[in-house]
Amino acid sequence: MKLLLTLFFEFFKTGLFAVGGGMATLPFLYDMSARHPDWFTTAQLADMIAVSESTPGLIGMNMATYVGFQTAGVFGGLIATLGLAAPSIIIILIVARMLKQFRENKYVDAAFYGLRPCSVGLIAAAGLLVVKIALFNFDAWSVGGALGDLFNVKGLLLAAVLLVLTRAVKATKKLHPIFFILGSALVGVVFSF
Repeated sequence: MKLLLTLFFEFFKTGLFAVGGGMATLPFLYDMSARHPDWFTTAQLADMIAVSESTPGLIGMNMATYVGFQTAGVFGGLIATLGLAAPSIIIILIVARMLKQFRENKYVDAAFYGLRPCSVGLIAAAGLLVVKIALFNFDAWSVGGALGDLFNVKGLLLAAVLLVLTRAVKATKKLHPIFFILGSALVGVVFSF
């Protein structure tokens, strides 16, 4: 029971403060992996990102469900997902109730305007975290000390190929992102990323 309450509370905090969408949850998940290493590691976080990005649904919800399931089974997945969604539901219900009163309030407008840079910062931090996890291996580098240990060569090659396909090759430049996501998932399975 304590584990389920902890799962709910951790994801409730994440849902409450991760303003800006699913990618904004990544810094919170990274912190959670440091505080609860028995739940998931940073390497597993990279796998969760890959699976969550390549499956339908919201990335934050997919990751909450994944962590909850890995930690405490089906019920844990439900509890973690509910914990992540609860703050949004509560806030939306409160906002909907009071929207008419505050619709033209200059302070509310200023608060939402101020949240924009916060959202950008959280999403940028998430992007940098994904790059760090996917393209570099600082743990192996700190142990071995060799420069070759620092880089994830497979990840760098895949990133380079995707960059060329999405920016330089005319035939693939305008393809829908889902094709690149599915292709990357396939490459990850075939080459054991």
